[in-house]
Amino acid sequence: MDMKIILLLLILSSQIASAQLVTESFGSGANAFSMDFVTIGNPNNAADTTGAPNPVGAVAYSYQIGKYEVSRDMITKATSAGSLGITLQDMTSYGGNGANRPATGVSWNEAARFVNWLNTSKGYQAAYNFTTSGANDNITLWGAGQYSGSNQYRHKDAYYFLPTLDEWYKAAYGKADGTGWYNFPTGSDSAPTAVASGTLLNTAVYGGQSGPADITNAGGLSPYGTMAQAGNAQELTETAFDGVNNSASEIRELRGGSWGIGSGDLGAANRLNIARRMGALAAGSVLRAFLNPAAPAWSFSDWRRFWRGEGAARAA
Repeated sequence: MDMKIILLLLILSSQIASAQLVTESFGSGANAFSMDFVTIGNPNNAADTTGAPNPVGAVAYSYQIGKYEVSRDMITKATSAGSLGITLQDMTSYGGNGANRPATGVSWNEAARFVNWLNTSKGYQAAYNFTTSGANDNITLWGAGQYSGSNQYRHKDAYYFLPTLDEWYKAAYGKADGTGWYNFPTGSDSAPTAVASGTLLNTAVYGGQSGPADITNAGGLSPYGTMAQAGNAQELTETAFDGVNNSASEIRELRGGSWGIGSGDLGAANRLNIARRMGALAAGSVLRAFLNPAAPAWSFSDWRRFWRGEGAARAA
């Protein structure tokens, strides 16, 4: 085989491998932190018709979602850098306020302000339309031409978002080949083993633990590579509980279970809701930042033109 072709195949293989994990850096100096995102592929997958709501989980595009829950350290640094006014729950009675514990007690409105800062701190369009400055003030819906489809919460040009229910659900319960669904976010139809911490397969932090674990030590991974979508702390989604993001005052969908509750709250059929101004105190609502749907990968012919010095057909 021609050496150019060998190198071309290696470049293609490298691109495929590196596309699975994306690390993004934010802030500077004492307020610097990074976030890891994993790629959720298999676009245009069929929805799950056995979970809740029904149907759920169909996503037409590839995207990236946070590998881990957002930590207290990330919220603290973003709040300092952007003067966001976000407050965290005091976790002294639940194992302490360690920097790498999940960011419990954050309301939906505060989470949206954090995501907006992720965008604006890097020069991107804010995802959510706040017209007042209070940390827990409600959003205003975007107007015609500013959002895509029927989702009036999210600006079409933003880069980071809270995950919709479908995006969150697919990352949690979807099979890695896109062909079906599991009952639990640890790649199993049976409940994971309850643990206080650790990263063993098919384990999760739930079932009467004294508090959450550090975000990188909070159970086994989902088939797509996310941690703690089962247990540790309940997680906020972008989506209104009725599934239609057309009113700023609607209650929002909350998923995933937490450290102190049973296995039923971890499963695909379980749904919870939360008011937009509330943080889930004992459970500890946290958020997963979501990267804009991935740009289409270069095709073989794109790489061939690049190798020949003809330029790329499109930006990756």
